[in-house]
Amino acid sequence: MAEFDPSTHPHRRFNPLTNEYILVSPHRTKRPWLGQTEASQPSNLPQYDPNCYLCPGNTRVGGQKNEVYEHTTVFENDFAAVLPPPGPIAPIVSHPLLTVEPVQGDCDVLCFHPRHDLTLARLEIEAIERIIEEWTRVYLKRGRQEGIKYVQIFENKGAMMGCSNPHPHGQVWSLSLIPMIPSVELSSLTRYASSEIPTSGAPRGPKGCPCLLCEYAHFELSVRMSEARIVVQNEHWLALVPWWATWPFEILRMSLFTQAVIGICSKFSKLFAVLPHNRHIPSIYHLTSAEKTSFAKILSQITRRYDNLFRCSFAYSMGIHQRPIPPSENFDSNGGEDEGDIAHLHLHFYPPLLRSATVRKFLVGFELMAEAQRDLTAEQAAKRLRECNDVHYLDRVEEQKV
Repeated sequence: MAEFDPSTHPHRRFNPLTNEYILVSPHRTKRPWLGQTEASQPSNLPQYDPNCYLCPGNTRVGGQKNEVYEHTTVFENDFAAVLPPPGPIAPIVSHPLLTVEPVQGDCDVLCFHPRHDLTLARLEIEAIERIIEEWTRVYLKRGRQEGIKYVQIFENKGAMMGCSNPHPHGQVWSLSLIPMIPSVELSSLTRYASSEIPTSGAPRGPKGCPCLLCEYAHFELSVRMSEARIVVQNEHWLALVPWWATWPFEILRMSLFTQAVIGICSKFSKLFAVLPHNRHIPSIYHLTSAEKTSFAKILSQITRRYDNLFRCSFAYSMGIHQRPIPPSENFDSNGGEDEGDIAHLHLHFYPPLLRSATVRKFLVGFELMAEAQRDLTAEQAAKRLRECNDVHYLDRVEEQKV
């Protein structure tokens, strides 16, 4: 019997954050593709579009006029998925299986930049830092409103991901309850924190308890290059294709926080050197100025690699998972902890592209009826992203013209 090879043989991987399995079938990467192809996202957009409802000074569908903003701007979504309180009382249902739970909240739109043709991959680091500051401001504003229990920051990029406007923007939804997926993640983090695991050298979470994501990051930094899933890292952050990834080039972004990485850095010759930084970070509210700058840098690096992979404006959905809401205003930032700090700040990138700029991954058939499945292994995907140039392909084209 042949020795098991994860790059060749079918197998399952477990996602400890969601308590789900995924079937990995690496031998299927050789199958021909005769299915649907997608139109590529245009890369020659104008700097200003008079018909865009997000460009500075333009009038939106509902009649509201955008300010002539120079950096970022935020406004309430004209077609919000939830409405502000007070909301109606839950009706009496005719059967226990037909439960109804009213939801209140707000939906904000955050325009990243006044230029219509730019994305995170093509913004300067300073511009991305302003976006992070705005994310933090809205997170604090909405998360401290009465009745709000969860704030979700996210970005849908590309028509393939249902984005109705190519202007660089994201959204922030605040809700009167914690949605299902982050609720499951928080339960997994809480369960792991109460477990008795051997000390591995990874940083601990609140009250000295183990943290699932601290432990996972610590492990990934010790993996030899031939098995590596890390795509890029810097002094505070790392980006990797997680062991349990569902989407072909899925990325999990988290803070880098272990002293053990100094001796490991030499193995990652294409990556940045890492400075010791021993921290468990519950939310963007807790970031230092230096961590925000390195956060902006790694966002730029990973989104550029995405674009360079297939030389296109790479579609994805990105979301920040962290404390459901920020600490209260009287929180002791010099060491105070509460139950919300069990969360560990991290980002998910879910991109649909599979083989090229025009071939996407579909979750259908077995994946809808049984469990998620992927062909390309996480290690193969990470290697391809790691080998992408750090300079955006459009910038290289422009340099060649000069």
